[in-house]
Amino acid sequence: MRADFYLIAKPRFREEPLRLVCELARKAYETGTPTLVLARDAAQAEQLDDLLWAFDPDAFIPHQIVGVDADEDEAEVLIAAPDADVPLRPIVINLRDGAVEGDFERVLEVVPADQDARGPLRERWKHYQARGIDVNKYDM
Repeated sequence: MRADFYLIAKPRFREEPLRLVCELARKAYETGTPTLVLARDAAQAEQLDDLLWAFDPDAFIPHQIVGVDADEDEAEVLIAAPDADVPLRPIVINLRDGAVEGDFERVLEVVPADQDARGPLRERWKHYQARGIDVNKYDM
């Protein structure tokens, strides 16, 4: 298992942090790896759904919000609001406040540009390390 922390640094991601989530989802889709995005709330799930349709006119990423359509097992990228009961997938993009528990190949954590908002992510880093998960950091 692996935990990758993506630190937002570039202006385009500072202005629209969910754009980084779209880029990460696209990379996962290109590898053919089923991905689950754990949205902070239903509004963020809808915002991400809309952005995945529009962020790149040359990219199509099959995605679905859990519970909205019966064909969600076929979507390469599932977006789950906190009230959705869905099993983890090999790649989990975590936008929630807590660490991801359970089995996954990789968890991707998006770290905000605001230094004050990074405290909980430092705790997650330590949590994943304590679980024996390989932890990495990438500046974005």
